[in-house]
Amino acid sequence: MAALGWLTPRRRSATARSVLAGEASAEAARKSSQETTEVSDKEPEFPVLGDEKAAAFFDLDNTVMQGAALFHFGRGLYKRKFFETRDLARFAWQQAWFRLAGVEDPEHMQDARDSALSIVKGHRVSELMSIGEEIYDEYMAERIWPGTRALAQAHLDAGQRVWLVTAAPVEIAQVIARRLGLTGALGTVAESVDGVYTGKLVGEPLHGPAKAEAVRALAAAEGLDLARCAAYSDSHNDIPMLSLVGHPYAINPDTKLRKHARKLDWRLRDYRTGRKAAKVGIPAAAGVGAVAGGTAAAIALHRRRR
Repeated sequence: MAALGWLTPRRRSATARSVLAGEASAEAARKSSQETTEVSDKEPEFPVLGDEKAAAFFDLDNTVMQGAALFHFGRGLYKRKFFETRDLARFAWQQAWFRLAGVEDPEHMQDARDSALSIVKGHRVSELMSIGEEIYDEYMAERIWPGTRALAQAHLDAGQRVWLVTAAPVEIAQVIARRLGLTGALGTVAESVDGVYTGKLVGEPLHGPAKAEAVRALAAAEGLDLARCAAYSDSHNDIPMLSLVGHPYAINPDTKLRKHARKLDWRLRDYRTGRKAAKVGIPAAAGVGAVAGGTAAAIALHRRRR
């Protein structure tokens, strides 16, 4: 067995140099651990758990939901014979433009709002709210982007309030917010007298700068610190709202918003293609949602082509 002696480990006492090497290695490991902790302290997870001064504001069309809420609402009203086929064709054209161009055309949006106002004129607010619940299940529920929904849920799980902010009628927005479990919604207000729509707006549509003003007013009323709040949108029209908060996110951005977001180093997320975020810091659940959202969009497109 003597020939196998070389296989047996030999016991050697530690030399001064080996002791020095071991101590140096241990010190390096300890220092690295401390530096990692310091980095973690400087970059806390977002959203911040229990921050009552923080909240999140989400645009609706093409941010939370695929397509325009007003169009889907119009489909539901058409099914219930609120208007004629020619009106539905106009709604469809407006929706097609929105989906293909990826931007809101002011004339199309105005035409859609005027059409909707003329359609609901004379109807009771309570009637439209009830119908809105049914229309959500029929046309809207399957068009919610899972990734954006996950972002909203992350804020809710952190104990923060979450609002939709949209140019869509506030009644529609409130239905969607309630069904998603959100805090509430800011939307365009249609005039009503004794609970009946008059066919007019109160002020103007909640669009562009008006959204920023609505968020500013709500934040003041709720005691929020906008520097600690987040906002999410797909449209360059919402840059005023996004610029108002400390944590702006570009979701499914149009060309102008994508360019602006990259210039200012805003976080990006595109659920139309499943592309990953341009910056880290978005909850992992939203990444999973991106894949689900892309799959849902593909299935929906396949169904329409059949």
